[in-house]
Amino acid sequence: MRDTKKLLEELRLCENFRTFYDTYQDTMVTDTLAQTLEHLLNTKQLKKSQVIKKANITEVYGYQIFSGIRQPERKKVLCLAVGMDLNIEETQTLLQRTGYPTLYIKKPFDCVVMYGICKKMSVVEINELLFRYGLETLG
Repeated sequence: MRDTKKLLEELRLCENFRTFYDTYQDTMVTDTLAQTLEHLLNTKQLKKSQVIKKANITEVYGYQIFSGIRQPERKKVLCLAVGMDLNIEETQTLLQRTGYPTLYIKKPFDCVVMYGICKKMSVVEINELLFRYGLETLG
């Protein structure tokens, strides 16, 4: 798989987009959120029920997300990342693949969430910290 920065540089330098696209089409991400989550479950050897519970998401809603029936908001994707014990890089990748903005350290909400992920805090603990700083919680 090509490094994203190298791909971007090649895109900037390309004369013909069709050639670029045809050359690198196989490296583009086309997985749905449900497919991405399934891959993470398999890689980390997790069960949906465990993740849903740790993510502090209702069971029905959680299974709808995993099956692809529901598209969660960014905060719920972050809850799933915490429920799966993802690190910052894995969380950023998950957000990118869902089309949501990645966490940005200079935004107060994102900063608190990043801290919580780095410190392996639970959703409840992250929510308490967010509340303490007068920020919206993960829900």
